[in-house]
Amino acid sequence: MVELIKKNQTRTTGRHIWPIAIACGLLIFGSAISNASSRIKDIATFEGVRENMLVGYGLVVGLNGTGDSLQDGHFTKQSLMAMLERLGVKPTQDGLDSENVAAVMVTATLQAFARQGSKIDVTVSALGDSKSLLGGTLLVTPLLGADGAVYAVSQGQVAVGGFTAGGQGETVTKGVPTSARIANGAIVEKEIKFDLASLKKVHISLRNPDFTTARRMAQAVNAFLGTNVARPKDPGTLVVEIPHDYKENVVGLITDIEQLRIEPDQLARIIIDEQSGTIVMGDNVKISTVAIAQGSLTIRVTETPQVSQPGPFAEVGETETVPRTDVQADEDSDKKMTVVNSGVTLQDLVNGLNSLGIGPRDLITILQAVKASGALQAEISVM
Repeated sequence: MVELIKKNQTRTTGRHIWPIAIACGLLIFGSAISNASSRIKDIATFEGVRENMLVGYGLVVGLNGTGDSLQDGHFTKQSLMAMLERLGVKPTQDGLDSENVAAVMVTATLQAFARQGSKIDVTVSALGDSKSLLGGTLLVTPLLGADGAVYAVSQGQVAVGGFTAGGQGETVTKGVPTSARIANGAIVEKEIKFDLASLKKVHISLRNPDFTTARRMAQAVNAFLGTNVARPKDPGTLVVEIPHDYKENVVGLITDIEQLRIEPDQLARIIIDEQSGTIVMGDNVKISTVAIAQGSLTIRVTETPQVSQPGPFAEVGETETVPRTDVQADEDSDKKMTVVNSGVTLQDLVNGLNSLGIGPRDLITILQAVKASGALQAEISVM
């Protein structure tokens, strides 16, 4: 009787082990999927939630002799005279010879839903021949949008991250002294109207348009909401109708959608930068069976001239320079042909090409040749 009870306990314990093992496996698999996926927030943007560029022209004063040279007809001189006239001062042409003023371009980014009275950062860049903006103060500068309207006004002490110092024999420059920033240097004067709460549909734009990724995104949204309200309009746009439960809570809908995770699909593509020799390959790059050989002929010519002169006390002869030339040819006979098998992975492809001992620039030529042979199942884009 005791032995029977022990056997039953053993069988019962075994039945409990299998469900635990399966559950652990599902957790590990789910964790792997989560790590490989991306949030919709990271691969797409929502229509209307965007930044706007602002630009303005202004003057920086208070420089220590590092401003623009105010020669006749210079735009800095004209701007300074116009500003002084607006302030009730009538300057003369001969009286404006200061080197403490610099003309600058002021740029800023107006964040989405920035309200009137909020502050934004601005960047100040020298426009003339100023040597440094260190210690300067930006005067009131309107910042315009693409429509020509004034959306912000900037003013304040500029902060320069570089400097220039030197004398007659040497000059030291660190960073870019003709570019500066003003933290919270502009006040928003006009808002960009966009009523998010009144939307009937939400348009989601993919940063990298793709049919498969757009469909996966629509499936993830529909599965989360429990209804078919999301559909891909094109490879780069997803349209989501506002469900009844979110009629008064569009912000909550966007918050829930952007946290959903999907696995973006990736094209088999190779990006090549000819100038820097940079090569970037996608994970889906595949190659058919192909044999690759790479070699180059190197000819080295060395000149070692020697002096030839007659012996001591010789009556006939002159001292002359006799050329001596050494010519060597290297055909890279130590390099062999490498066979790359069909369906290899990206790592196998790189290892096979690296075994030839070639550099990035020769690798670019080989990839283009393999693509021309039809053995490379990938798109090559040259920057």
